[in-house]
Amino acid sequence: METKKWILSFGVIWTILFSGLSFYWAMGGMFGVRSLGGAIYEMALNPVPSFVKIVWITGFIKLLGVVWLLLLLIKWRNSRIQTTLYFITKICGLLLFLYGLFNFITISLSKIGVLNFDLDRYATFWRLVFWEPYWMLGGIFYFLSIKKTN
Repeated sequence: METKKWILSFGVIWTILFSGLSFYWAMGGMFGVRSLGGAIYEMALNPVPSFVKIVWITGFIKLLGVVWLLLLLIKWRNSRIQTTLYFITKICGLLLFLYGLFNFITISLSKIGVLNFDLDRYATFWRLVFWEPYWMLGGIFYFLSIKKTN
């Protein structure tokens, strides 16, 4: 396995920024929340304690991605560990990318009237221009951070 350290570094930065937003929002910050739209935005306006806990938990879950990516830098003697890290990293990268892509497609379909979502124009714009591409970019960083060598 070969670790692409510069791509992995971008993945770590991407993950820290992503989790940092969750922590900021969990502490009551509102910058950027409106861009999420829908029920999440509504819940953020008058958050109940359980919602705040969920936002904190998602921040910590996202931070696990940093730990995961840093595990790729270790030269494991056990080939099973390395193979497991390789496949899980590839799968996570693919899932992050597909999540963003499918959201991008469904929000686009909503924009042209094929689907009906509870997103205002502002949230739709930011989801299509920033959030969904951000998910896809993270997936690319994870997916390309390691490659198999023969």
